[in-house]
Amino acid sequence: MSKESRTNIGTPVPDASNPEELREQVERTRDELGQTVEALAAKADVKAQAREKTAAAREQAAEKAALVAEQVRGKAEQATRLVKEKTPDPVLEKAAEAASHVRETATRAGQYAADKAPDPLLEKAGKASSFARANRNPLLAGGALLAAVLLVRHRRGRR
Repeated sequence: MSKESRTNIGTPVPDASNPEELREQVERTRDELGQTVEALAAKADVKAQAREKTAAAREQAAEKAALVAEQVRGKAEQATRLVKEKTPDPVLEKAAEAASHVRETATRAGQYAADKAPDPLLEKAGKASSFARANRNPLLAGGALLAAVLLVRHRRGRR
């Protein structure tokens, strides 16, 4: 390779008469070379790229899941309101009485089960009840929706 073709690549070669300028040029070249090596190493690191893509996909999935969960909550609340609005008062009163009776019976059954059940089973039941309490509205809306669907199917079956 000729000296002239070498000087046309990258930054120009400084005048060799000034050693300080030559040192600065060498340092800049080292920095540029270091940055180039780092960029090439990053491109060659397939595991790191896979981790980054996995993390990005996980984050995107979490965002979508949160969005869908919010939409489901909104639809469940809307369905609950509609069921309450469309249900006649006597039916609501009977449902409230039935719910009270179910609560009482469930309390008695829960006490009986707590007295007879082993500790690991009690822990799992506690977790399930905590989940149900934390998600009461969606569960109630889902139950109301299921009841409405069953009523509609039952009525269509009679025709």
